[in-house]
Amino acid sequence: MEHHRSNFDIAIIGAGSGNMIANRKFSGKSVAIIESGKFGGTCLNVGCVPTKMFTYTADIAAAIQDAARFGIEAEMRGADWPAIVKRVFTRIDSNSEAAEQFRRDNSNVTVFSERARFTGPKALELDSGHRITADQIVIATGARPVVPEVFAGDHIYTSDTIMRAERFPQRLVIVGGGFIAAEFAHIFSALGSSVTMIARGERLLRHHDSAISQLFTEVAQKSWDVRLNTTVHAVCPPENDSNAVDVVLDSGDTVAADAVLVALGRRPNSDNLGLDDAGISTHLDGRIVVDDYQQTSVRGVWALGDVCASLQLKHLANYEARVVSHNVLNPDSPMSAEHRFIPSGVFTRPQIATVGLTTEQASEAGIDVVESVFHYKDTAFGWATEDAPGFCKVLADRATGRLVGAHLIGTHATTAIQPLIQGMVFGTPPREIARKQLWIHPAIAEVVENALLGLRL
Repeated sequence: MEHHRSNFDIAIIGAGSGNMIANRKFSGKSVAIIESGKFGGTCLNVGCVPTKMFTYTADIAAAIQDAARFGIEAEMRGADWPAIVKRVFTRIDSNSEAAEQFRRDNSNVTVFSERARFTGPKALELDSGHRITADQIVIATGARPVVPEVFAGDHIYTSDTIMRAERFPQRLVIVGGGFIAAEFAHIFSALGSSVTMIARGERLLRHHDSAISQLFTEVAQKSWDVRLNTTVHAVCPPENDSNAVDVVLDSGDTVAADAVLVALGRRPNSDNLGLDDAGISTHLDGRIVVDDYQQTSVRGVWALGDVCASLQLKHLANYEARVVSHNVLNPDSPMSAEHRFIPSGVFTRPQIATVGLTTEQASEAGIDVVESVFHYKDTAFGWATEDAPGFCKVLADRATGRLVGAHLIGTHATTAIQPLIQGMVFGTPPREIARKQLWIHPAIAEVVENALLGLRL
């Protein structure tokens, strides 16, 4: 639609998960969608979807390099980086463009391809100077990578840019020890990069359960050059190579690299929205404060996804979008958001999946837990994978007998964990999950079955 309207029933800032809000139930309402970048947000354009397309490619490459263990003669002759990038982003870009065109074709939707800033509780000013008001406003502006000042100049990338790099880095330094670092270390090492990981903590994935973190760190140290308890002091160009950088560590060591990937977390895109002028509260870390219904401190203004969530996950943002969609249409009978059991996965090698409390979190919360660990190598499927490292760990509250946490590391962990997520959400006792259904033999899920049976409640 043309930009002639100034008053809307609802204005949505951000067309990632925010674009999901205006379903068919909104056909009788005037909707403004304000997006300065690409439709689809982080997930579609620079996050979950392209990274998983890359990790699948990396999985194939890694399998070829590991083939000899299974009596297969195969060799990895190289990776066609431009072809890989083209395969991924030809599909990604066309999906993003189609999503935007679909909205532009909606007679009740006006798309503004610019940024917005609050000038009052229900008033916005766009980059063009155009001012709009809305009865209800949804903030879904996502997050962006944190890049400290030390990382300046050429050859510096974030997860937003590394997948479209023109040159494949034969030597890649990854700064960070979290899930983004873990996934890209797998991707680039499998495709032929020499990877160095710089992590300030004593373990990688240190926010995961300690058993998961410990095993992954051990596996990573065999695969990549991992520098723990280390930070970057400076990044500077070498004297005679314009296509490289020297990464100087606090230890005094220098690592030469063709590219540096800064993976030090992401910060909410809340700082340029004029939230103070609207009276919208934020946490100290920049996240917008929301109540149980995803409503901000201003009635009729909502927020969802990475701009307000404690966990930056697409499936969580999509869920919150459904909650907001309902609440915008039904202000007198709002739906509360359920954040008890939020699963997450790390698509590295080996894969990792987690839901609920870690052992450390349970201890801090004063919950007396019973734990059980079962290893992949003790299942028939584990034999098929030549005893590749991996296990399933489950935690149950001794007082209630209910599951409070589950953590998997190993092949297809992100799929194998699903029965545990379902069991936790519906409050099914662990032994019922294990015994009231048949588990296909010999499949990966038997590691879950046996972990559950090992709980001594």
